[in-house]
Amino acid sequence: MNPFVFACITPHGGEIIPELTGANPDRMGVTRNSMYRLGEYMEQASPDTIIVLTPHGTRINGQFSISNSENMIGTVEENNASFSLSRVVDRTLANEIEKQAKDLDLPVGSINYGTSAGPISSLPLDWGVIVPLRFMPNVPVVVITPSRDIGFEEHLQFGKALRNAVNQSNKRVALIASCDWAHAHDPSGPYGYHPAAKELDNQVVTLLKQNQIEDMMRFESEFIDNAKPDGIWQALILAGAINSDERNSEFLSYEAPTYFGLICAAYR
Repeated sequence: MNPFVFACITPHGGEIIPELTGANPDRMGVTRNSMYRLGEYMEQASPDTIIVLTPHGTRINGQFSISNSENMIGTVEENNASFSLSRVVDRTLANEIEKQAKDLDLPVGSINYGTSAGPISSLPLDWGVIVPLRFMPNVPVVVITPSRDIGFEEHLQFGKALRNAVNQSNKRVALIASCDWAHAHDPSGPYGYHPAAKELDNQVVTLLKQNQIEDMMRFESEFIDNAKPDGIWQALILAGAINSDERNSEFLSYEAPTYFGLICAAYR
């Protein structure tokens, strides 16, 4: 049985946040509307804690990085505007996730900053977390950053560690895999253009619609390097956490209005 009350795949482009749309509010409008819907689903699920998987948090090379500070706070700046957000960390769940990962012999590190507890114990929230949480209820979080030095199979296994930890917690826990996809759609973008970007995003959309997230493991490294996604690793953790026959999936939207692809999908 799926232990998560709700799960979703979300993007994290700054302009998705309504306070940061700037002069072109329609540019990520399709995605923003999908994010509002995901937020409604999350509210209905009424989680006690949200686990957020992000590619942009505090990284530990060769290890899964688990936030274990008292608090987290961060700011996203876009279009001469800023949006700030803070959350309390569910340290009990963070500790249990670390324990379960170690029980599976996975490389994992728990991170803190400043002091062991109290207001100074505060890690930064990155945009991969702030953007989706802008649309979600204000509940404690656990933020996890995977490492690309670790193989795909280990990411699936880490998902099983999340599953085991949630089963042990007796809490209502939700899961967000924060994922942007190919970053090489636009020759004027920071990563240039490569035809692999469109191909990878098309394949990801198909796999998500067919409920075959695990098949992203088959993507060859050159294909990934050319397309430059940052979502595969978090998506595979979600796949490991929720068995394929337990995923009541709803594909909401895909768009690539700038140089990177944006996908929203729900697992209810």
